[in-house]
Amino acid sequence: MDLLTSFHLAVSLLFSGDADLYEIIFLSLRVSLTSVSAALCIGVPLGAFLASIVFPGRAAVIILINTLLSMPPVVIGLLVYMLISRAGPFGFLDLLYSPTAMIIAQFLLVVPLSTALSRQLFEQLHHEYNPLFSSLRLSLWRRIIALLIDAKLSLVTIGLVSFGRAISEVGAVILVGGNIKHATRVMTSAIALETSRGELAFALALGIVLLIIALGVNLFSAALRERMDKADINV
Repeated sequence: MDLLTSFHLAVSLLFSGDADLYEIIFLSLRVSLTSVSAALCIGVPLGAFLASIVFPGRAAVIILINTLLSMPPVVIGLLVYMLISRAGPFGFLDLLYSPTAMIIAQFLLVVPLSTALSRQLFEQLHHEYNPLFSSLRLSLWRRIIALLIDAKLSLVTIGLVSFGRAISEVGAVILVGGNIKHATRVMTSAIALETSRGELAFALALGIVLLIIALGVNLFSAALRERMDKADINV
């Protein structure tokens, strides 16, 4: 099957409303959106905290976060597998080979990213606002809330970057999800499987969806950056 024929069949699958195809797409979106939302709820406040206060061990925490940031996704998947497998400490929860397991793996993958990006953003803002905060004698939590409000557009960009990281991940989700049809098969794992089976049209259809998502994320990020640049000029 040549590339043109595969592309034609892939487009036909997308527009025909193929049930298996859209089941995989919707599961991918559900898993990634859930994991990223949870990761941002942890990572953004943690990044604001690390940027707002100096405490013993702060440098070690930042080094740990940066180390986790560069850790291969498949290692994250292996750690989650060991924790939730039958022999693991959380095996009694029976989470292995479930969407929840994939959410946990993506969550652990995205938390260091959202924390590191948030810390860099808030350190810049805190350096700018620190004299004002000190003069007003604001508490730590008031400082964090003020930084969160001021950086809301930049935080959306961090969320988009985190979502792109999560939805494109393949190694960890295959390890803990098992790539089970009608249960834990997401776009990246399905592409790997269907390509190995020679079902190039199905794999290409999912690849097109991932490209469209990536394009949408980048266009939205560019629009936000343009808006922030205009806001800076107006100020």
